[in-house]
Amino acid sequence: MRLKGNKKRARTQRRKMSFPEILLWQQLRKEPDGVQFRRQHPAGPYVIDFFCATANLAIEIDGEAHNYGDRPARDLARDNWLSEQGVRTLRIPALEVLKNLDGVLQSISLALRGE
Repeated sequence: MRLKGNKKRARTQRRKMSFPEILLWQQLRKEPDGVQFRRQHPAGPYVIDFFCATANLAIEIDGEAHNYGDRPARDLARDNWLSEQGVRTLRIPALEVLKNLDGVLQSISLALRGE
């Protein structure tokens, strides 16, 4: 039952993407480096901002809220769970997407190659 709820939550989050997520999605949907990405992809108890199955790479866009309260611990728990599933996580500050989208795309390309 939890997975069905997670799929529904992922669909809802696709309609409520933040501006930095929208900017990055506009580039990722063009299949950079010849790989396909999914947005707001359900994974176990989590929903990943962007996921590349070919490279087992999760990309999380972190706004300011990720620096406060219990968010750092929750993010670490998510990253650890994904790692146990064989998925690498690349965390990108939302501000970086806004200021340096080309640099973010280069970082993603490096991560796709395992660098």
